[in-house]
Amino acid sequence: MEKELLIIIPAYNEEGAIGQFLSCLISSDAINFADVLVINDASTDATLRIVQSLNVPVISHPYNLGYGTALQTGYKYAVSKGYRYLIQMDSDGQHDICNIQRIFGCLKSKKSPDLVIGSRFLKESESFPISLKKRLAIHFFRKAVKLASKQDISDPTSGLQGLTRPVFEYYAQMGNFDNNYPDANMLVQMALLGYQIKEIPAVMHQRKSGKSMHFGIIEPVLYMCIMFFSTCNVFIRSKKNMLAKPNLNKGGNHFEKN
Repeated sequence: MEKELLIIIPAYNEEGAIGQFLSCLISSDAINFADVLVINDASTDATLRIVQSLNVPVISHPYNLGYGTALQTGYKYAVSKGYRYLIQMDSDGQHDICNIQRIFGCLKSKKSPDLVIGSRFLKESESFPISLKKRLAIHFFRKAVKLASKQDISDPTSGLQGLTRPVFEYYAQMGNFDNNYPDANMLVQMALLGYQIKEIPAVMHQRKSGKSMHFGIIEPVLYMCIMFFSTCNVFIRSKKNMLAKPNLNKGGNHFEKN
């Protein structure tokens, strides 16, 4: 393994977007300093065929195991191959390729954080209009994260993240990562454990094909309920662990924004 950065891309039934996204990625400068891995979560459409046709490395699950498990597969692969940094991106084309250089630069800076979030809501961010339902959900999770960890995070549901090895090595271990709905709850967990989190402005585009895993009327409400209880569970469990093991904290909570 020569490159120290791995870009992981979970994918499930993204035949309409993943081809163009990967083509842009492998023709960009990012390919000079990063390896790419797609985790195909048992797609039933042409996703796997498209990825293979582009000669992009791919791991395929035999069954649909969910977004969180796909991410953890990527974390475990990164640990086994000795990568120092990891960036996770969505396969639907919402995350612009330019974010890779920005996040990687932040991860390698002198005051390098442990976890970098690409945010849609900072001053220099570029994004698309989002629905009222989505804005309410994000506002809800901001408040939940603030209440649980005392940190202000503008985009707690962003799937665009950069991780240092201590973070994805921790996530790769059994019981340390939510395999079903990893989102704001994981940020709360890592903040409480003392990992340094930083937000930077991101460039994001509107999805042009396929549908979000939170698409529908009932799904977003159900998701908010699940995430609320999951965040509460993470808060209680993390506090209990810190009381039982005082040295578990990595060095105090730190949060920065550009």
